[in-house]
Amino acid sequence: MQPGPHALKTKGPAETSARERAALLTLLGDEDPGVYEAVRRRILAGGEAEWLRPHALSADPLVRRRVQEILEHEARREADERFLGCCLSHGQDLDLEEGAWLLARTRYPEVNVLAYRALLDVVAGDVRPRIARAACGREVLVHLNDHLFGALGYRGNEEDYYDPENSYLNRVLDRRCGNPVTLCLVYVLVARRLQLPVVGMTKPGHFLCRLQTSTEEIFIDAFHRGRLLTKGDCVRYLVRSSFGYGEGMLGPASPRRILGRMCANLHQSYVRLHLAEEAERLRRYLVALER
Repeated sequence: MQPGPHALKTKGPAETSARERAALLTLLGDEDPGVYEAVRRRILAGGEAEWLRPHALSADPLVRRRVQEILEHEARREADERFLGCCLSHGQDLDLEEGAWLLARTRYPEVNVLAYRALLDVVAGDVRPRIARAACGREVLVHLNDHLFGALGYRGNEEDYYDPENSYLNRVLDRRCGNPVTLCLVYVLVARRLQLPVVGMTKPGHFLCRLQTSTEEIFIDAFHRGRLLTKGDCVRYLVRSSFGYGEGMLGPASPRRILGRMCANLHQSYVRLHLAEEAERLRRYLVALER
């Protein structure tokens, strides 16, 4: 005889016992969605769902799917807490790359960050011999652009600009497309590995990178395949636009501000998709980043 839903009431939020775990596991195979929801709440209330992991390979497809969903929910909850903790405990100088990976894990908790960091190392390593022979900063950027946007095919996702996957670094690296902020992020992270003085810029209405040396100042539009711009080009754009031009409009963006821009884009995407729970999650991140 299967244990009934009353078995879920034997404990409060304390860790579940071995006997209760066995009962909960049995109930995970119940086809009644109401029973599953009660079981799911009890497991998550216990604060530790890791005991379920061996059953993610269960022969029962219903149990397997439900276990995987619970484990992902728990992992995303933990990733949510880590990202919020990072936002609340660091100032403007937080580690941009670390922050971007923490944000990615709030949606893809199992992402292999070490593998993606190694991928960025390889991208930088492949272009390093070419830029070593460059005569000036502009020539360095031409070589970097040829590799990123030519050989590797990175591009702006103009067809589906508001796709949330444009804002998660792992998915941008997987698909080699993204929005202006994340493509600039990839550009900055590769440039950092090459020890190039490239930063993200806060140009209103768009997001750019800038290479600045003692003799050169060049802006890079990563969304449009690394198009190179002068400061005059950027000023003329702002003057013609509704933004107008003022001092500070072309200043470097802090890591905190870049993460805020990524979260704002995600919030807008989820609102447009009517995903209220995801939109609320991103709203919390924005509040934390604005502190």
